Amino acid sequence: MTKSESAGKSSRAKTLIERLDGRPLVLVGMMGAGKTTVGRRLAARLDRKFLDSDEEIEKAAQMTIPEIFAQRGEPEFRAGEMRVISRLLKERDLVLATGGGAFVNPETRAMVKAEAVSVWLKADIDILFERVSRRSNRPLLKTANPRETLEKLIEDRYPIYAEADVTVLSRDVPQDAVAGDVIAAVLAKLR
Repeated sequence: MTKSESAGKSSRAKTLIERLDGRPLVLVGMMGAGKTTVGRRLAARLDRKFLDSDEEIEKAAQMTIPEIFAQRGEPEFRAGEMRVISRLLKERDLVLATGGGAFVNPETRAMVKAEAVSVWLKADIDILFERVSRRSNRPLLKTANPRETLEKLIEDRYPIYAEADVTVLSRDVPQDAVAGDVIAAVLAKLR
């Protein structure tokens, strides 16, 4: 990156910081879309705190998400997720990565829309499946055919994710490039 590119990026980041005026930036999308990785890079570029709602839920529950699903079920997990996200949205200057199902909940989605700027990191099935196949901590994919399950989740969730303020394509490039795309897209939205 040249010096002028670096200055341009930092100028865009500064402009975005001003336009957000403390409002949280919330990343939504499917598991494997890169919300945590992109979120960390975005927070660094915008000089903001980064939090992952799944990590915060695990701290609050003092158990892992797979344990919560196994012991309490998905409805109880979703209720706890909504409480945690509600609390986190009160923080200023935050980049928040949410779990794949968070924005699907109408109440959580309404809170995000009212208190933050939402960004859908949209990825195609091949990228998502390749990424989620690397880890075994995805309770919703503990099925006989995880790819088919992921396809069904995409079919159900993409129309809801499309309600986010901004959509950015998560693709197979360095995640810092996707973070730059998020800055550009949110700036364009907040003109």
